[in-house]
Amino acid sequence: MKERILKRFSDEIAALERELKFELPQEIKRAREHGDLRENAEYKAAKERQDMVSARIAMLKKRVREIQLMNLDRIPRDRTGFGSTVHLRGANGDTIVYQLVMPEEADAEKGLISTSSPIGRAILNKEEGDEIKVVTPAGTRQFELIKLITIYDE
Repeated sequence: MKERILKRFSDEIAALERELKFELPQEIKRAREHGDLRENAEYKAAKERQDMVSARIAMLKKRVREIQLMNLDRIPRDRTGFGSTVHLRGANGDTIVYQLVMPEEADAEKGLISTSSPIGRAILNKEEGDEIKVVTPAGTRQFELIKLITIYDE
């Protein structure tokens, strides 16, 4: 999981650096050829994109360093933690399956819940049979953790 995120970030950094070093300078050069830079929308757009790309590269590199420092050995083997897949039974009897992921991978529609989201935080460090209460803007929701699969079980 950690490697997949690092690869995705590395690929994005490579693409953005290519854009920053090759494509954007060409766009800026073409825009300069149009004359007066004060009223040149293409020039302004290219410069704004250049700033955005630089900021995104810096943020991604910072996040890569943070992820590389993560010690996956500290993830519990008998309780929920990063990478765990949980089966929760709601108050109405329905079962919901979530996987606890990093914020960059979160996609609630696919059942990928960030460990830093309200429900993700509520699920952390729980065992099978535990009751889970999640406070949401729509009110408090209650679940029972009926099945736990940790990253070590997969």
